[in-house]
Amino acid sequence: MNPKLIAKIIGLLLLVSSGMMIPPVLVGIIYQDGNILPFIEGFLLLALIGGTLFYCYRNIHAELKIRSGFFVVGSSWLIVGLAGALPLYTSIHLELSLIDAIFESISGLTTTGATILTNIDNLPHSVKFYRQQMQWFGGMGIIVLAVAVLPMLRVGGMQIFRAETPGPMKDQKLTPRITETAKALWYIYLGITVMCAFSYFVAGMGFFDAICHAFSTISIGGFSTYDGSIGHFNNALIEAVAVIFMMVAGINFASHFMAWKSSSIRTYLLDSEVRVFLGFMAVASIITSYQLYVSGAADSLFESIRQGTFQAVSVGTTTGFTTEAFYLWGGALPIMLLLFSTIGACAGSTGGGFKVIRMILLFKISMRELYRLIHPHGKYLIKVNDKTINYRVLDSVSAFFVQFLFLLCVFSILLASFGADLTTAFSASLACLTNLGPALGEAGPHYANISEGGKWILSLAMIFGRLELFTLFILLIPAYWEF
Repeated sequence: MNPKLIAKIIGLLLLVSSGMMIPPVLVGIIYQDGNILPFIEGFLLLALIGGTLFYCYRNIHAELKIRSGFFVVGSSWLIVGLAGALPLYTSIHLELSLIDAIFESISGLTTTGATILTNIDNLPHSVKFYRQQMQWFGGMGIIVLAVAVLPMLRVGGMQIFRAETPGPMKDQKLTPRITETAKALWYIYLGITVMCAFSYFVAGMGFFDAICHAFSTISIGGFSTYDGSIGHFNNALIEAVAVIFMMVAGINFASHFMAWKSSSIRTYLLDSEVRVFLGFMAVASIITSYQLYVSGAADSLFESIRQGTFQAVSVGTTTGFTTEAFYLWGGALPIMLLLFSTIGACAGSTGGGFKVIRMILLFKISMRELYRLIHPHGKYLIKVNDKTINYRVLDSVSAFFVQFLFLLCVFSILLASFGADLTTAFSASLACLTNLGPALGEAGPHYANISEGGKWILSLAMIFGRLELFTLFILLIPAYWEF
């Protein structure tokens, strides 16, 4: 590894993080909420540290190797998460402990949406905007944003892009150059966000709320400017807008790029992952709506469909918006929704979870083994979109599944050891590992009642989930540190 090069990149990321403090200051000035000082202090401190690191190693020019790329990604999410906690920790309006501030920051940046705040309605506008903004930047990844400028510093960025981008097939590039790939992703991301904000505004949200909720919708984050989340508005049209854009954000952004480039929706229709994803959302919505109707939990068929569809899509895409306290619903519905969130959205989207493409491949792998029992000497190729999948991708998917289950068990046991009951320990670990946010038990309404040790554990789970396990797991292998 090249420590000086890594220090230079981390300095750049801290400079980018300091820039995130500026918009909340402007919002605080506009709304005169008296909470701009924490953001000014955060900006100055991060700019000083980041600027110093970058300046000291500004003449270091080298190609970033894969080994260093994993370390940069893993450490950067932790460092930026800690940096994002500064204004939350120093704000007199919040009075948060250090771990609460860090938990909230990491939850925002990883787009998990698990919150420890219980009086969001009365927060200063600057803090509300900052929470939403963190999710928006985290949605596509601060690392990908940095990739767009790394080539100007004569630092290759493909290694970082591979380590940070969600999904099992990470070598696919939308354009020949990684810089252009990162820019293309951000242009699409920004364009969809603008459309979402406009749609919310037309549907009845105020200008400020429309922007804030567009940030958390497209990032599939789930933070809201109100304790009641989307349910605060009690507006079926707003909920419909949210459902549409949650599903849009849950689709692979490479598919969005190709559809835009070809000016045709055939890209979506020909993509088996998109078809399965939409099928999962439809099935989850139908089952949830039906259960709400037959159990009498909703007042009418329309309300059953309205609540069932919204909650199924919100949880299924790992967004985490709520209109109803679904964790209090009777029967198997809460567990079923959590299982759908385990599958999550498409690879290459801003969603969390196991990813639909991995579930497709796992299903095909299991079916292949069944066919082999019938025809032991047969040769069966696994294909997606009429393309044969490389055996290394299949091995990676299988390894990911094992590691996911292993981490889920470890985090659940650790959380239970800090005093959480079994339901809370398992569901909160699953919700953080899949970057969903809302869970069951004590973690249903919020995470404020989780012990300090438990919050540290769940913060680590959120980072593991955001970086899809391998990027952090590899740092724990002794062979990684052998030179």
